Amino acid sequence: MSVELNHTIIHARDNRESAEFFANLLDLHITSEWGPFIAVGLSNGVTLDFATIPADRITPQHYAFLISEEEFDAAYARITARGIEHYADPHGQQPGTINHNDGGRGVYFMDPAGHGMELLTVPYGGWPS
Repeated sequence: MSVELNHTIIHARDNRESAEFFANLLDLHITSEWGPFIAVGLSNGVTLDFATIPADRITPQHYAFLISEEEFDAAYARITARGIEHYADPHGQQPGTINHNDGGRGVYFMDPAGHGMELLTVPYGGWPS
């Protein structure tokens, strides 16, 4: 069997709020709820399992998602329609816009728990030739 990521736990102030934020933004679905987890399924079978923990115990992380051009259009439309603060760069120096790195598009924003989220349409370094 090859090694594959199956799931990861994402700490949240409110697991439902964070799971719904993410699912709604990317037109995904909550796939299961059990114990302290609310899972959102990705197209490659990986789940993001959101778990509520005390806010002072959340260590902000960075999560980057490679998506299609069409998915980017839809997600970016939701970001702007909802007034979500976003940036073309990870340091927040280019507010309200996107980047065109490696011939694709990308955007950075925060989720409700303070995690840095990134959407990109081309992987870093471009597609292999």
